[in-house]
Amino acid sequence: MAESLEGKLVVAISSRALFDLEEENRVFEQGNDAAYVQLQLNRIEQPATPGVAFSLVNKLLAFNDASTQRVEVVILSRNDPVSGLRVMRSAEHYKLPIQRCSFTRGESPWRYLRPLRANLFLSAKAEDVRAALDNGFAAATVATHAAKPESSYPNEVRIAFDGDAVLFSDEAERVFKSDGLSAFQQHESQKAQLPLPPGPFKPLLAALQRLQKEATPRMRIRTALVTARSAPAHERAIRTLMDWKIEVDEAFFLGGLPKGEFLREFEPDFFFDDQTGHVASAAEHVPAGHVDAGVANG
Repeated sequence: MAESLEGKLVVAISSRALFDLEEENRVFEQGNDAAYVQLQLNRIEQPATPGVAFSLVNKLLAFNDASTQRVEVVILSRNDPVSGLRVMRSAEHYKLPIQRCSFTRGESPWRYLRPLRANLFLSAKAEDVRAALDNGFAAATVATHAAKPESSYPNEVRIAFDGDAVLFSDEAERVFKSDGLSAFQQHESQKAQLPLPPGPFKPLLAALQRLQKEATPRMRIRTALVTARSAPAHERAIRTLMDWKIEVDEAFFLGGLPKGEFLREFEPDFFFDDQTGHVASAAEHVPAGHVDAGVANG
């Protein structure tokens, strides 16, 4: 029988999102491909240290057991195949059961998300993330400088999402951008009963909910909505999730307050937001990524 990824939560991740390869990347960015490959070969027996998305991947893989493979993590990298040896050696060192990998030697790898049926793509390369989002995949550019997560919840995958332009479309943000806060609040109050159109990360949240229903004694999922919305605009967001029959465990309607300190207390393994200012605030405390989508993006 042919292998299949059908029904699995599939995460595609670049080498720099999974491991800290920033020193090596600086050599690569200098344009000396041969020097970069040689550096990686020289360090092939030296495991790369965990990167920003390492905790998320490690915990998601813990949903798998001998009888059921619920999560598939695939390395999808611009590395050349030779340099990729070190990446896979590093995964083996940390006992990450990653079997599949693709190395494209400088070419954008986003097109391989479709045959992988990927639910999420994490990369340190913004242009690859933009291409993935443009083609209908949930994707984020990891803030490679972001803080690593604490270990307060070793048996919980904790993921936090912004609302508009991430879980939801940017419909409401467009009103705010063009007409201001008062018009935005009025617009959302008038449409409180009308669900928002889905954003790029709705399918991922739905997939996480399906995975949560298969929670094992070793691992479960906890999700949070962390948004700049406040009353009365909170109602439409909540009702939208109800209409989708998707639950989040916690919701924060912060009315423009900085998100970082609230995320520090929630301690997510990853946070997704479309605005770089919110990502920067979050990255001081937790792993975070930029979703290059929506009219307020940037």
